[in-house]
Amino acid sequence: MNFTPDRILYEDNHIIAVNKTNHDIVQSDKTGDEPLIEQIKSVIKLRDKKPGNVYLEVIHRIDRPVSGAVLFAKTSKVLPRMNKLFHDGQVKKIYWAVVKSIPPKESDTLTHYLLRNTKQNKSYVFDTVKPESKEAKLIYKVLGKTSNYFLLEIELLTGRHHQIRSQLAKIGCPIKGDLKYGFPRSNPDGGIHLHSRLVSFIHPVSGEFIEIVAQTPEDVLWKEFLAL
Repeated sequence: MNFTPDRILYEDNHIIAVNKTNHDIVQSDKTGDEPLIEQIKSVIKLRDKKPGNVYLEVIHRIDRPVSGAVLFAKTSKVLPRMNKLFHDGQVKKIYWAVVKSIPPKESDTLTHYLLRNTKQNKSYVFDTVKPESKEAKLIYKVLGKTSNYFLLEIELLTGRHHQIRSQLAKIGCPIKGDLKYGFPRSNPDGGIHLHSRLVSFIHPVSGEFIEIVAQTPEDVLWKEFLAL
């Protein structure tokens, strides 16, 4: 088990948010690797000395090679309420991405139509509506640049499969390390330079404004941007 309590970003009686590494799988998949949700359950069970099973359900998920903030429900009461907030666009989701190519504009709103190929586990991007396609919208802006790379901040307005990865590739800016969407080389650690930086929402039980910020991985390139 790789999960440690210091990766908990926020926790109350209903919700827990953690900082996912770019190795973790959020839920079980065909690899058979221990998913993050089970690791968190084990930590909570030990910490809180719970005799029975720990209730924990995924509120939203991010891809395995992506790092950053992920939310889980600790009660069955909050799960449908949080799902509704996400469905209704009431959750702000900010990502950071590192790309090598110069974006067409300093900032822009991208609207495309995505078709998911489940066999390939890949989304294909189109400028116009296709049968069974889903609208995908995001806003990006350039936050900084080094001698070789650009740091983009992305606000997700929809939540489609591989949305950021595929939409940035469509405008000629594949994410560093993302071979699947056209970056020429993988990263040594197998991850990609896409990070779930911030999630904010009105807590559906307490009514409080919650803002969760996840630190970037311990990585030379991320550190270079943070030092700008």
